[in-house]
Amino acid sequence: MQPATLDRTTTIRQDFPILQRVLPNGSPLIYLDNAASSQKPGGVIRAMDDYYRRYNANVHRGVHTLSEEATAAFEATREKVARFINAPSARNIVYTSGTTASINLVAYSWGRANLGPGDEVLITEMEHHANIVPWQIVQEQLGFTLRYVPVTDHGTLDLERLPELLTERTKLFSFVHASNVVGTINPVRELVAAARAVGAKVLVDGAQSVPHMPVDVQALDADFYAFSSHKMCGPTGFGILYGKREVLEPMPPFMGGGDMIREVTMAGSKWNTVPFKFEAGTPAIAEAIGLGAAIDYLEQAGMAWVHDHERAITRYAYERLAEVEELHILGPGPDERGGLVSFTLEGVHPHDISAILDRSGVAVRAGHHCAQPLHDRLGVHASARASFYLYNTPEEVDVLVDALHQAQDVFAL
Repeated sequence: MQPATLDRTTTIRQDFPILQRVLPNGSPLIYLDNAASSQKPGGVIRAMDDYYRRYNANVHRGVHTLSEEATAAFEATREKVARFINAPSARNIVYTSGTTASINLVAYSWGRANLGPGDEVLITEMEHHANIVPWQIVQEQLGFTLRYVPVTDHGTLDLERLPELLTERTKLFSFVHASNVVGTINPVRELVAAARAVGAKVLVDGAQSVPHMPVDVQALDADFYAFSSHKMCGPTGFGILYGKREVLEPMPPFMGGGDMIREVTMAGSKWNTVPFKFEAGTPAIAEAIGLGAAIDYLEQAGMAWVHDHERAITRYAYERLAEVEELHILGPGPDERGGLVSFTLEGVHPHDISAILDRSGVAVRAGHHCAQPLHDRLGVHASARASFYLYNTPEEVDVLVDALHQAQDVFAL
């Protein structure tokens, strides 16, 4: 890594208060669990605090000063999101509580209106449970067939199988942009084109891509694209569903209540326009404002720089981890993956790895990462995962590797 890059990372780290923390055992925090949730810069924390201190009020429903100020800030984020992912309009941006809620919205609204016996939904073996379980639930209710694109031993999609799986019966092809386990970055544009050839709609899980690389939804051409605030320096409990207007317009509401209606009588109701018909009830206002501040921060950093920085850190981590005997990295090489490395250590359960690393202040994920089918396919019950972001450094990778050697000593490997 170039010195200028390291200098910039040092400056960025100062923006994140939690990264200055020393843990109770005296170890400085080394946070390598970014695929689960990222840390928050001071600007995001201040923006949310400012809302609660100065103009806390509900949105869309008041004509007093506080409500108008809250509504303006709330809707400004919708404009920022549209710009950040190059959506045609803010009207393409539906607020949800996260990627999981976004996928469920599509499954329950679009799915119930468009799927039935004889139809097929195609997903992949590398999906997060959030892009498996909703389809299994509505499959039981609607009677369509759920099929899976297999994963190779290399940790990539077996695209040679795609022609036999993606057919005229396929109504939706839903897949992850970047795997949260093996880090594989899938060829979205190629997969979308294949779906278009058979008339299928496309939903992309962008939870591990939007925070880490430039994303242009118009260039990718998916019908739906979902992602979460908390993985991109924003607050928890908030997310985005991008949808093409011609697909969103005919979809029925997902939930009923306030703000998603235009008129309610005893005889029936008429729905609000898109995207508001999918946003019933009082929304997560402070969280929306926090995401707006997070987008401001990431745009200032530059998503191309963020992606390059993570690739450099991941490549370094891949090389250093290869020095640890009996450590096995899951998935493809460093040039084919996003900013994470999942691995197993012979003779040591991933939970034990995580506990020992924590003694050195290193926070990693351990378990199946809400992707049990992928772990089953790769022949492991669980793995440890180190995942990186714009504030991580090569020196933190060195501490990770040293701590793994300590784990081996503990278990006398």
